[in-house]
Amino acid sequence: MATQTEQVSIALIYDEIAEIFTSSPAIEQIASFRLSDEADQFIGDLLEANRTRKLRDDEEEALDHFEAIENLMQIVKITAHAKLESKK
Repeated sequence: MATQTEQVSIALIYDEIAEIFTSSPAIEQIASFRLSDEADQFIGDLLEANRTRKLRDDEEEALDHFEAIENLMQIVKITAHAKLESKK
């Protein structure tokens, strides 16, 4: 089970993605979407921990969530870029 810190950080990432999609974004906004510095720092710290030691179960769970989110966002952004290219 994720610790409160991991839950808050993963929740922050989900919230940021929900915010972009519920704000009626232009395709350009989707294509250029980036996580906040806070979310980026959390993921960076988690990836660094993964490189330097065995992750705790809660950290592994948080990393699994992030990997699923990252995969989805890559597909969404590739699709957005393709739509932008087709408009040229």
